[in-house]
Amino acid sequence: MHATPTRPRQARFGLNRRAQLGLSFGALLLPTVALAADGFDPGYTAWMLTATALVLFMTIPGLSLFYAGLVRSKNVLSVLMQCFAITSMASLIWVAVGYSLALNGSGAYLGDFSKFFLEGVTRDSASGKIPETVWIMFQMTFAIITPALIVGGFAERMKFSAMMLFSALWLLTVYFPVCYWVWAENGWLFKMGLIDFAGGTVVHINAGVAALVTAVYLGKRKGFPTTPMLPHNLTMTVTGAGMLWVGWFGFNAGSAIASGDDLFRDAGSAMLVTHISAAAGSLAWMTLEWMRYRKPSVLGIVTGMVAGLGTITPASGHVGPMGALIIGLSAGVICYFATQFIKRKLKIDDSLDVFPVHGVGGVLGTMSVGVFAFTAGGINQPAEGQPGVGAAIVNQLSTQAIGVIAVVVWCGLLTWVVLKVVDMLVGVRVNEEEEMEGLDHVLHDETGYNDI
Repeated sequence: MHATPTRPRQARFGLNRRAQLGLSFGALLLPTVALAADGFDPGYTAWMLTATALVLFMTIPGLSLFYAGLVRSKNVLSVLMQCFAITSMASLIWVAVGYSLALNGSGAYLGDFSKFFLEGVTRDSASGKIPETVWIMFQMTFAIITPALIVGGFAERMKFSAMMLFSALWLLTVYFPVCYWVWAENGWLFKMGLIDFAGGTVVHINAGVAALVTAVYLGKRKGFPTTPMLPHNLTMTVTGAGMLWVGWFGFNAGSAIASGDDLFRDAGSAMLVTHISAAAGSLAWMTLEWMRYRKPSVLGIVTGMVAGLGTITPASGHVGPMGALIIGLSAGVICYFATQFIKRKLKIDDSLDVFPVHGVGGVLGTMSVGVFAFTAGGINQPAEGQPGVGAAIVNQLSTQAIGVIAVVVWCGLLTWVVLKVVDMLVGVRVNEEEEMEGLDHVLHDETGYNDI
């Protein structure tokens, strides 16, 4: 999900609606179809509309159902409500200030005010070969899912008002700056050469670190870790997991739009390696649990799948199938042990394992691309006359490490500050009696299941 390779330009539609539709379908079927008269590529646009819908599908309903099934029945609606409300709020914040601050500007650290409330954006505006409106919408879906991922870190104990305020402030102070650093063409990490194809730093490390900080700040749920807090509906979780797997193709393969003329080739490669990593991660996690507990668990296989998806995300446009296989297997193993360490050794109540799956997976994937982009069929082979593979790997790994450290430190510090501000304004946590009763009834005066 890199920044668009060209600055937005203005164009005028020169075809009637029937001709436009015909070209849209024709561009998907015939590789030699020319650009439309207005300069837009109908095939690119059709794919990006599809990819955008897939990424939104990841949050509502995919992530919503995945998370909702993992909490206790008295809190199922609270998680669904949080994901839905974040989707609506983040969309409006993105339109008002997010697109301008996160992707438009000449500075190194944050965008400018040129696109506030989408100033100057019309149906004729273009971003590369697609309408700028499509580019705005695609990027918006990433700004939606990132704070929604954090919900898993504080599930079952944060006030709804605090969640809304925290999510809004976190987008403004953490997500938008990091997005600009990594994906805007003038961002300092982008210029340094950081490889983050679809969100290892911007989405997964950001969300993982924020979830860990939030879990520590709020403290443990009452009864953790001695009282079992089992998922109330794994059927719901597996349904959501399947939606995430399918939706992730839009997440990663859609991010190939920045590849310009190589869009379709790079999108196909990104889709393939995404699927391989998800499959490898799911089986690796399942196997570890099978060996340890003598039975493979449904929860284990879907969590391993998410680990494989999150870990391949920053590398998906740069590694080959064998690199993806190694990354997926590594994700299943490393994220599994990270989960055990966080919960059992450190006893941190990251309710739905956001940090060990997304945070650790994001770091692993961001660093792995520094190796597998140049080996195992990766696409970043040094050209003739450039330093060899070994030197390229060392140079890229140093750049990747700088990016990881910068995002971890920025996100960790600013998330803590945001939590302190929210705590002073509205308080962040429900009281013990409210937590025991359940957030569905206390905060929303509803229940997820009624005996009628």
